[in-house]
Amino acid sequence: QVQLTESGGGLAQAGGSLRLSCAASGRTFSNFHMGWFRQAPGKDRDFVAAISWSGFTTKYADSVKGRFTASRDNAKTTVHLDMNSLKPEDTAVYFCAASLSAVGVRPEDYTYWGQGTQVTVST
Repeated sequence: QVQLTESGGGLAQAGGSLRLSCAASGRTFSNFHMGWFRQAPGKDRDFVAAISWSGFTTKYADSVKGRFTASRDNAKTTVHLDMNSLKPEDTAVYFCAASLSAVGVRPEDYTYWGQGTQVTVST
């Protein structure tokens, strides 16, 4: 079992930046690949980014590539998502998730989920 808690969401202007954090507790954090997903009202939960247990492998959705960066600090059992050049279409609830099996891009690849943090980007 691993518990995940996101923080850092809020309101940003278009073109601005936010840093999301996801703190983990429970099982050994460094064993887990971590993912970020987002869900806008009335829409499916979409893949945003993923990072392997070592941090050496990262994956990004095309819509955020070049703007968002995933990183992790295994000593602090935390993963971050740095979001730059934000756009109104980035508005969503952002979730972090943990997987033992894959640096996946599908929600079903992940076993543990946080409660989410709201990101709102205004024009």
